[in-house]
Amino acid sequence: MTATYTFDVFASLDGFGAHSGDWGGYWGKQGPELLERRARLYDEPARMVFGATTYQGFVQAIATSKAHDEVLDGWVARMHNLPTTVVSRTLKGRLAWPNTTIASGDAVEIVARLKEESDVPLRSHGSLALNRALLAAGLVDRVQVTIFPVINGKTGEDPIFANAEDFDLELLEARTLDGNTQELSYRPTLHS
Repeated sequence: MTATYTFDVFASLDGFGAHSGDWGGYWGKQGPELLERRARLYDEPARMVFGATTYQGFVQAIATSKAHDEVLDGWVARMHNLPTTVVSRTLKGRLAWPNTTIASGDAVEIVARLKEESDVPLRSHGSLALNRALLAAGLVDRVQVTIFPVINGKTGEDPIFANAEDFDLELLEARTLDGNTQELSYRPTLHS
């Protein structure tokens, strides 16, 4: 049986995955429903898959956070403790997270193998370049986008789907969290 792969990402309405402004984490729009939903998602058995840049960003954010920072929200702690594969040709040595391994080589081949071998679903949060390559290769079963009610015209960074292939999307799930944040899950199909 092939494991499913979910590309999970946070976005502004205009498609940015991050910002350089003073919005704060979650663009300052997190609420109890969002945090509860994230905790439930990360209670499920899964294997995380990250690119090196995203992995290192999470490691640094967790290491420098203080009690009650949004970085330490319950779902992040759960994600931190899930088995993790970091796809990287550059990382070497001991990794900061428990139960984490480095897979060096072609990301498409690595994830295709993980999908065949894993007995739990695969999930990636962020890792934009990695996930654009996996989308193009047809390895992403679900794109889960949490859209925060902001437009980052001036401060937006990391356009999520910049230079990605074209895809048709089948809506699988939609929910509104805290009255204004949208979580949308799609099945992507390469547009021909």
